[in-house]
Amino acid sequence: MSAFKELEERMFMKTKYIYKDSFAVIGKMGQGPAINPQTWILPLWEVANANFMEVVALARKSANGVPLIWGAMNDINETNKRWKESGKYMASVEAELDAVAPEGWTKWIIPRQTYLVLSISMSEYLETYLMFTKALNNAIVGTIHEFYPEPGNPNIVDLHIPLANGKSSFCQSCFMLIDEFGTENDKVLNNDYCCYCYKDGEFTTKHTFEEAVESNIPFWREGTQSDEEAKMHIMTIFPTLKRWSK
Repeated sequence: MSAFKELEERMFMKTKYIYKDSFAVIGKMGQGPAINPQTWILPLWEVANANFMEVVALARKSANGVPLIWGAMNDINETNKRWKESGKYMASVEAELDAVAPEGWTKWIIPRQTYLVLSISMSEYLETYLMFTKALNNAIVGTIHEFYPEPGNPNIVDLHIPLANGKSSFCQSCFMLIDEFGTENDKVLNNDYCCYCYKDGEFTTKHTFEEAVESNIPFWREGTQSDEEAKMHIMTIFPTLKRWSK
């Protein structure tokens, strides 16, 4: 089986790029080692769920009236950096910025960021987390968060991987941060693509997915990273982009 065919069969998750403004989370917080974190994270959820009525009135709700539930993460110093040997985790609800945490609960402010969101099942969590954090590496600007779109169902999770502080756009063809948008035939800006990939209503190259991967290897190769490593990282990220997700 070719590497491209294998990747195609593995791209089981739904993906999207979103901007989310600053928000608060209020929950039960703990800290522990990054190795086997479920041993100290699961008890946080047990305590939070047992006392949920204490914060339900503070929780922001979805359009359907469902509380917004987060597994928020932070570094030990609470500076919105990724975990190293250890980290902090909060089993929490999303709340307004000015909400006051009840006694025994903790409040964090999550900064405004642009995220790559991966919708996965919990059985896919570890493989997906490792695959994307390795591929994105230094492109990740802060700590990763878990959003649970179906409260009461911990098996479905949206991983929020922050790729930019504030609101930014990534080209949905080459993954570069867009400094100049592409254009349609009438010169109207296309907000999905950069000017190098899309101009006057069409793509500037007619590359297949395989050709796009090969042509981008020099731009993804850093330091001692081999061509093969760069290729696999591109093959992880590019299927999340609009042009190549079809």
